[in-house]
Amino acid sequence: MKVMPDIYPTDLDAPSANSFTLPSGLIGFEQYQQAELLYQTDHLPFLWLKLIGPVDFLHFVVIEPGGLITGYEPELFEDHALTLGLNNPAEAMILNIVTLQRQTPLEATVNLVGPIVINRRTRVGRQLVISNYSRYSAHHSLVENSQRLGRVTSQ
Repeated sequence: MKVMPDIYPTDLDAPSANSFTLPSGLIGFEQYQQAELLYQTDHLPFLWLKLIGPVDFLHFVVIEPGGLITGYEPELFEDHALTLGLNNPAEAMILNIVTLQRQTPLEATVNLVGPIVINRRTRVGRQLVISNYSRYSAHHSLVENSQRLGRVTSQ
């Protein structure tokens, strides 16, 4: 199933709409099965993914790739779409984890291979590897190389 990575602003309107479950957690963080999506208008398009575990919290920076990652068209394996109960592509919310380096923020990358896919209707999600993973990188640069080089040389 091809999913649409477009942003749907209504997803973040009410606090109850910000919570969802991750029955398998994230890769490497399986015990964190409850999640909340937090945002601050001055930080957009970056969002905070708060994972709630049995004892503590973890936070990740994520983005909805629609309009930000040109040509990103993630496709799900049919069994993943069935497991999530997705009836059509518009039901899928796509979140990609961003990796930031404190000293070099212009080198931020985003994982396009292993997005978190959430069923908007059931509020259940999974981190999975997309079926067309070979087209993308797990370390996709958020800032074009030419922009990054231009800023470095102009300093």
